[in-house]
Amino acid sequence: MAKAKTAMVLAAGRGERMRPLTLRMPKPLVPLAGRPLIDHVLDRLAVAGVETAVVNVHYLPDLLEESLARRNGTKPEILVSDERGVLLDTGGGAKRALPMLGAGPFFIHNADTVWSEGPSPALVRMLKLWNPKIMDCLLLLAPLNSSIGYGGKGDFSMAPDGRLKMPFAVPTGSQGDADE
Repeated sequence: MAKAKTAMVLAAGRGERMRPLTLRMPKPLVPLAGRPLIDHVLDRLAVAGVETAVVNVHYLPDLLEESLARRNGTKPEILVSDERGVLLDTGGGAKRALPMLGAGPFFIHNADTVWSEGPSPALVRMLKLWNPKIMDCLLLLAPLNSSIGYGGKGDFSMAPDGRLKMPFAVPTGSQGDADE
């Protein structure tokens, strides 16, 4: 089974869809079952064997850093990728954090994404499926019909062989936010 010793936790966004909850707190600190969303994420990463989590900060960063500091001494160890000066979006935030993530496979996890686990933890199952000889990445997706709080059409569709297809064409020469 593969190991992912590091993870990128995307926590820099402004949380605009969760207003007014996020007027005075960053979205990763919104409580769920009495604990901040990001604590659920960090605990899930620890169960998967992640030793270090890189958390990017931008919106109300001091509040997020204070909350993360209270986890001192727990797994995973937390490193902060500071984006106070400019919000880099998903691709740019991950690109900036690459030196902190190191070599080998790593998870990228949204700070506000939680789910009910099945018989075995989803991230552990992903590590069992990871095959770097045939994969560039492995995505954990949730079916739209069982997703709560998401009103979009989805970003991918699945082909009969299990491979993902993008339902839209990326314009030639566009590299998304990887250049940010």
